[in-house]
Amino acid sequence: MSTPLARKSNADPDDRTVSPPGDTGAASQPELFDVPAAVVCVHCGESDCAGQCILETTQSGIVHIVPWERSKLPLFTRLWSTARLTTVDAEPFFAGLPDGGIATAFRFALVAELCALLSHVAIAIPAALVMAPRWVKHVALDPVSRSFALRLLVFGLPLFALVLVTAHAAHGYALDVGAGRQGAKRQRTRALRFGLYAAGWDLVVGPFGFVVLLVKEGIENAMNVMGMLRGLPTRASKAFAAQHYRLPNDQLKKALRTSYWGAGWATVVAAGLFFAALLAIVLV
Repeated sequence: MSTPLARKSNADPDDRTVSPPGDTGAASQPELFDVPAAVVCVHCGESDCAGQCILETTQSGIVHIVPWERSKLPLFTRLWSTARLTTVDAEPFFAGLPDGGIATAFRFALVAELCALLSHVAIAIPAALVMAPRWVKHVALDPVSRSFALRLLVFGLPLFALVLVTAHAAHGYALDVGAGRQGAKRQRTRALRFGLYAAGWDLVVGPFGFVVLLVKEGIENAMNVMGMLRGLPTRASKAFAAQHYRLPNDQLKKALRTSYWGAGWATVVAAGLFFAALLAIVLV
């Protein structure tokens, strides 16, 4: 009768435990109960995946690539880290952008645009004090002018931020439409997230972003980042579309043209609605 052998799951092939003849007790054969190493999918990390996840657009295989979506981090850290990634590391960031919730990306875009606009206001007010002190004094002291200015700030800035957010979202959605026309599988949610997270550009390129870069990284790095802004939307769009739609270069160019047209028309429509709403607010 042959002697049963049990091999350790991670041991040397010659490292064997021989069970005594006739002994079938579990205590004498502990290696028979060793748990083998789990086998997981290299794409999604799940043990029960049959390999179909590579075709699934809602699984990225990457967890917490977007700092904004790390809820345990402080708000400013989440905001700035994400905005900086969308600008300085735009190509790898958008190429690896995971699918997920649109509401989270929308909140980031809105906060980023509001901060960017407020930073412009913070620059404009001191400039106005220097260049037109009498006008600023009149606005501050006259009740009608002061009320008008406050309505512009309270209602106008959020409305304008929504216009900018709409333009970014339209850019992402139009890119998805263009890719679909070229035969790629549509990924509406991911494309909208691409457009919304691209609002981080506006935060970094504005006065707010420059000051933060200056304080945190110094004048040289701040100027280097400003120099990287040329062609940023095109580079980011190409990286995103090439990774997620897998289009050849000629079809990719056509999809990008569609995205620019879509973003342009959406901006015109949103701007018209903005001025109409602003006029109604001012006249009330």
